[in-house]
Amino acid sequence: MELTRDQLTEMYRRMLRIRCFEEQVVELAARGELAGAAHTSIGEEATIVGACVALRTDDYMVGTHRSHGHPIGKGAALKRLFAELLGKRTGVNQGKGGSMHLADFSVGSVGETSIVGSGLPVAAGAALGAQVLGQDRVALCFFGDGASNEGAFHEALNLAAVWDLPAVFVCENNGYAVTMPASRSVAVKDIADRAKAYDIPGVAVDGQDPIAVYEVVQQAVERARSGNGPSLVEAKTYRYREHAEGFGGGVPYRTDDEVAAWRKRDPVLSFRAQLIEQGVLSAADADSLEASVRQEVAEALEFARQSDYPAPEEAFEGMFSTPIKTPVGAGVGGAG
Repeated sequence: MELTRDQLTEMYRRMLRIRCFEEQVVELAARGELAGAAHTSIGEEATIVGACVALRTDDYMVGTHRSHGHPIGKGAALKRLFAELLGKRTGVNQGKGGSMHLADFSVGSVGETSIVGSGLPVAAGAALGAQVLGQDRVALCFFGDGASNEGAFHEALNLAAVWDLPAVFVCENNGYAVTMPASRSVAVKDIADRAKAYDIPGVAVDGQDPIAVYEVVQQAVERARSGNGPSLVEAKTYRYREHAEGFGGGVPYRTDDEVAAWRKRDPVLSFRAQLIEQGVLSAADADSLEASVRQEVAEALEFARQSDYPAPEEAFEGMFSTPIKTPVGAGVGGAG
């Protein structure tokens, strides 16, 4: 399906939203305003947005510890995402998920997780649920090259293949599992080749080209939605930042020349140039769009900063039961 001018513009907007949001996360982490680790998707925007635009709003999506870009790519509002990162009660999970454990059901994001590979069986479960209920929803799972070596990867793909589940598994192969090169830890050249073991389609695609990613994922989504089972898509991409903010200081694991070569293929800048060349946007239009996104990010951060932190007694909200009754005036877990 050929993308319309509005769809292409929306893709660029979402890529900008991820980039600007993550740049702000970098600044917040450097100033010590974020609690815990923060992993950014700077450099991987094309893979995320290209895949997410191929989905419907009600389709399921499962992410990773690199968790901010995925819900943004699927259309999530930025205010509640920023509030979640700052631990505020106005966050998508009332400030209890933080950077690595986001979930935004309003856009079908059923959860991000810090446990490598653990989202794969979750996505298979979501796909099974849709199948059992007779819905035509699809579950898309993002995971990294390191996760493709986890047992959960093979178990999820095998089960999805055996039961013809409506699932699409998208590997964001950014070349490294923390500092371990995929070339030294993955036995095959293309992770997409592992699909052969489960008799399902496997396709490798340029992860810096959002349209190429969209086209491949769209085919996989249509296949899944029509009842023909799962697919594996490997997007060759790259992260420009370290594994996590503040992570570093050890032995160098990649060269400056390698990073520079990938930066020449910056997905945000390349897509901007492509849209201008094709007449989808003028340079002035692109500048205006970027300015509006930066304003949106600034307003979202201000909303988060002005929001309240959850009260101690809210710690047990959302659980199946409240195991401890807290007397008035006592701390959480206290007996008074």
